[in-house]
Amino acid sequence: MRQKRSTRKVLQYLKKTWTLYLMMVIPVTFAIVFRYLPMTNISMAFKDYNMFKGVWDSPWSDPIFKWFQKAFNTKDFWYALRNTIMLNGLDLIFGFPLPIILSLLLNELAYKRYKKFTQTIVYLPHFLSWIIISGIAKQLLAPRTGVVNIFLGKMGVGSIDFLQTSGLYVATYIALGLWKEMGWNTIIYLAAITGINPELYEAAEVDGASRLRKIWHVTLPGIRSTIVVLLIMNMGRILGSEFDRPFALQNDLVMNVADVLGTYVYRVGIRGFQFSLTAAVGLFQSVVCVIFLFAANSIAKRFGERGIW
Repeated sequence: MRQKRSTRKVLQYLKKTWTLYLMMVIPVTFAIVFRYLPMTNISMAFKDYNMFKGVWDSPWSDPIFKWFQKAFNTKDFWYALRNTIMLNGLDLIFGFPLPIILSLLLNELAYKRYKKFTQTIVYLPHFLSWIIISGIAKQLLAPRTGVVNIFLGKMGVGSIDFLQTSGLYVATYIALGLWKEMGWNTIIYLAAITGINPELYEAAEVDGASRLRKIWHVTLPGIRSTIVVLLIMNMGRILGSEFDRPFALQNDLVMNVADVLGTYVYRVGIRGFQFSLTAAVGLFQSVVCVIFLFAANSIAKRFGERGIW
């Protein structure tokens, strides 16, 4: 009898929601075909890959961790790993709190037209590719012909090599990343702020709270869960290196700080036809990123947050 009742409940539930499950067929199929099936090629990291034989017919490497050992025994890999952690860490330190601050400032603006105009101007750079941004940056920051250095020369300051000096390159790299993505990330926090109950602000105003007090005691606690989730996701990408940004901005003079794992894989693995090496480095990155993700999620739960699962 219990089984019949449970089957009836299941059938009734499916009759009501079958359209939702039907709509899920396309995204689930897409995820399986383009996300999970390609994971079978991870075995390339443990094989002596031959492009003419394919992944499955290529022989297993001897020893099995041959390509991992080859990567770990080269100085270029460790330099690229150091640079990846350094640049991503600086992106996290400076790039994570700025969208929060900007969203709080935009939320406090009284003039809606100015607020919308400012928000639009701020997040437009997100839609520009790094190739375009690097071209603009190289023209503006050129040592002799760049507008910035011409202006500095008229101010009595000497020419500054923004993209040819290691320290200045790192600062310019981070600044361009902040300019490009700060406004786009602000949208998420503004959406979270709109979900805060307006009665909380009214109660705080009745109690005599100033604007700063409202931000500290109402707005920030209201978007705390969103901040934690995004922080966990950013921690999961601490070792993940994008390719277009460093590749477009780097040059031979700053390779000691500009070469990251993404460009290292391209230069040594793909251009050098060492595809098994690229797979090994990519698998190493993924494993470390997953470890950081789980660690950040567990720490968030210990502090009383929900985490991402």
